[in-house]
Amino acid sequence: MRQKFFAEFLGTFALVFAGTGAIVIDHATGGTITHAGIALTFGLIVMVMIYTLGDVSGAHFNPAVTTGFALARRFPWKSVPAYLAAQLLGAFFATGLLHLLFPTDATLGATLPAGSPMQSLILEIVLTFLLMVVILSVSTGAKEKGITAGIAVGAVIALEAMFAGPICGASMNPARSLSPAVISGHLEHLWVYFAGPLLGVLLAVPACCAIREADCCSAET
Repeated sequence: MRQKFFAEFLGTFALVFAGTGAIVIDHATGGTITHAGIALTFGLIVMVMIYTLGDVSGAHFNPAVTTGFALARRFPWKSVPAYLAAQLLGAFFATGLLHLLFPTDATLGATLPAGSPMQSLILEIVLTFLLMVVILSVSTGAKEKGITAGIAVGAVIALEAMFAGPICGASMNPARSLSPAVISGHLEHLWVYFAGPLLGVLLAVPACCAIREADCCSAET
């Protein structure tokens, strides 16, 4: 569990540091990275970390994903608190370092609705639903499917960030949203980025189980 804890810490640190770091650096350099570049950064860092650490911890890097795996009986509930702690710790370390490097940045990559909170909430539910269905589907079944899991998960994250990021931030990850919100002081819409991903996985698990039956949800202790 110590190795899994550190793997989740490191993976979440890398995700938040690279992903929100791309947002911060884009602001600092007048848009040189661009929105497409930010979306690709999120997708690529997740893909790389899955291949780097997936065999150690399963490469969740996201409290919503950990909860989804537990709900699908593919991850033991007794290990959930340790995973959530590692993910939150990694996210705060990443945002803290970005704050030291870019102390004048106002949001540090925080996810903030561009429209109404309800609009972003619905987007976050749908985005997380699709992400969780992909994760549950590619992490089981044929061996060849597992080999390409990192590509599939990284691609869906980049895709969703590409089209929905300008409106809701395309977080799909409470840890990714929490640390920038707390450190930058933008807590006003944080509930959207907790409720949306959690509702998304609550819908995704039964949907995947219905589609894939025993291949998706299997008893694990």
